[in-house]
Amino acid sequence: MHSNEDIDAEETDLLLPDVLDADLYNEQLNQNVEVGIESEEIMPLWKAIKAYPMAIFWCLVVSMCVVMEGYDTVLIGNFYAYPTFAQKYGNYFPGVGYQLTAAWQAGLGNAAGIGAFFGVLANGYLVNSFGQKPVLIGSLFVLSCFIFMTFFAPNIIVLCVGEVLCGLPWGVFASTAPAYASEVLPLSLRVYLTTYTNMCFIIGQIIAAGILDGLVHLSTEWSFRIPFGLQWVWPAFLIPLLFFAPESPWHLVRIGRLEEAEKSLLRLQRKSAGIDVKHTLATIVHTNKLEEELAIGTSYWDCFKSFERRRTLIACFAFGGQVLSGLNFAYNSTYFFQQIGLSTSQTYRLNLGGTAIALLGTLLSWFLLLPYFGRRTIYLWGMATMCVILLLIGVLNVRTTSNGVATTQAVLTLVWTFVYQLTVGQLGWAIPAEIGSTRLRQRTVCVARNAYYIVSVIAGALEPYFMNPTQWNLKGYTAFVWSGTAMLTFIWAYFKLPETKGRRYEELDILFANDVPARKFETFQVDAYRAEQMEDFDARPLVTSDKLVRGARSAIAG
Repeated sequence: MHSNEDIDAEETDLLLPDVLDADLYNEQLNQNVEVGIESEEIMPLWKAIKAYPMAIFWCLVVSMCVVMEGYDTVLIGNFYAYPTFAQKYGNYFPGVGYQLTAAWQAGLGNAAGIGAFFGVLANGYLVNSFGQKPVLIGSLFVLSCFIFMTFFAPNIIVLCVGEVLCGLPWGVFASTAPAYASEVLPLSLRVYLTTYTNMCFIIGQIIAAGILDGLVHLSTEWSFRIPFGLQWVWPAFLIPLLFFAPESPWHLVRIGRLEEAEKSLLRLQRKSAGIDVKHTLATIVHTNKLEEELAIGTSYWDCFKSFERRRTLIACFAFGGQVLSGLNFAYNSTYFFQQIGLSTSQTYRLNLGGTAIALLGTLLSWFLLLPYFGRRTIYLWGMATMCVILLLIGVLNVRTTSNGVATTQAVLTLVWTFVYQLTVGQLGWAIPAEIGSTRLRQRTVCVARNAYYIVSVIAGALEPYFMNPTQWNLKGYTAFVWSGTAMLTFIWAYFKLPETKGRRYEELDILFANDVPARKFETFQVDAYRAEQMEDFDARPLVTSDKLVRGARSAIAG
């Protein structure tokens, strides 16, 4: 790679129209790219934080939209054990008390996920047409209207419909936040702010757990209506703030608005950082041109063509693996606590403590794991550990008549929560946001998130039947089921999950285009920028079909 001193400033001074019209192998374009890449590669974490404060700020703001989905996830799931909620929307069972039937538990628990599925699907089209900023603002307005249905719901049917409708904008938020972070940040900050979306889920859960614990002893309907009403707070301050957010420069390049992309890049970094945005812009343009030559389109169908199919499936399994690791059983498991004999007060205090442990796990992951270990390594070890914990919970269920054993099971779910947020909970967001090609990033995240919702709906439909005392009443034995799915996910990850830590998007394009095995990603060498080197290849690492993919492997310098 050229050093900055090897390249004369005049040689790299491309005008915006020249950047747009330049061939992928144009030497001047590639020299601009090399300067931009070198400055990004040698930038340590703290320097990146100082250079891109506004990019970090806007990522934090966009991700805050996800707080509401995390908030509602805890709200609905924990209302099942909430006395006043059960009296309002449930039925009385002799010897058991007020309970929502397993069917309605499954319906309410999955309602928002079903809405989010269609919201995510629509988001892929909306962002491609309008950009991330207007879609986010519009979704917040829509959510403000739908909250009225859940707040004033006179019966469980209206409540369920309201949850479905609220799920539509939540799906938009969950699929936009990680994609936005991956497009406005340098390489060294990418994993932290894509996983911050997961942190926002936890923040929402902590808020919900605290509110539920504070209102559980209130004997009127306000004990569950107040938590619904508090959801109006987020749109009230996020809508005016997002009006000032910059649009993603990658989106602007894809639609040919380079001047606006340059202005967006200028807004994302500190002027005193000494970073020439034209070099960064050239890098974005180069990657976009590379993907155009790889015949990568921008439709949902393109996510399943040629080598993009592999990338999409990895994103789907990484996201869906969050559920398959035992999420519906062990995370925020107040209903499980209740079924093994803990009191209502103990149940909600454990829930609040578990959410705080989740936050701790996320913070420790940022500082102790993500800077030093690869995505693949963390995901594998996390999945294996959770599998063992679930197995222990199931084995202990033989002696649940003992209070000490029931407490041990509850503690193990908290340990599971800590491990989950330390590993898979984080990377389930980061991997889909960086594994897809840049032209398909938004749609790849959308497809992956919908894979999560599909698995979540199936798990959410089964879990009430596993746990409900009027149905299968498996209690802790349910852990055996999720231990099995966690093991299957571990096996998939061992053979199929590649290492993406430290890889630039254009490097990933070439690695996937040449069908490099997952276990060789970490050590495989690629240089995508030396125009003269690329022209020396007998076959350029640019392919348009599966047949050419296989034939071009030897063209990569390795």
